[in-house]
Amino acid sequence: QVQLVESGGGLVQAGGSLRLSCAASGSIFRISVMGWYRQAPGNQRESVASITSGGTTNYSDSVKGRFTISRDNAKNTVYLQMNSLEPEDTAVYYCNLKVFGRQYWGQGTQVTVSS
Repeated sequence: QVQLVESGGGLVQAGGSLRLSCAASGSIFRISVMGWYRQAPGNQRESVASITSGGTTNYSDSVKGRFTISRDNAKNTVYLQMNSLEPEDTAVYYCNLKVFGRQYWGQGTQVTVSS
């Protein structure tokens, strides 16, 4: 069973930065596609960024140029560096792992950006 544990959320003023971390259990991390999703109240969960096992990244248009996803296979950890945060980025952020046709989710971490 894969477990994902997020950390790093919190309250920040607009224009500020936060770095989210997601630590994964198990030995499949290095072959998995890792992603960050977010869900604001009343909205559907949406993809924010993803990174393949080879390091190829993809971003939603709303965060491109402001957020950076990275991974450290030695630590089984994926990161999301969030800069120039906007109130519209306020949401619960979830870590996602995809491998062998399955996906797993973390419990989520709250990010609140005040104006």
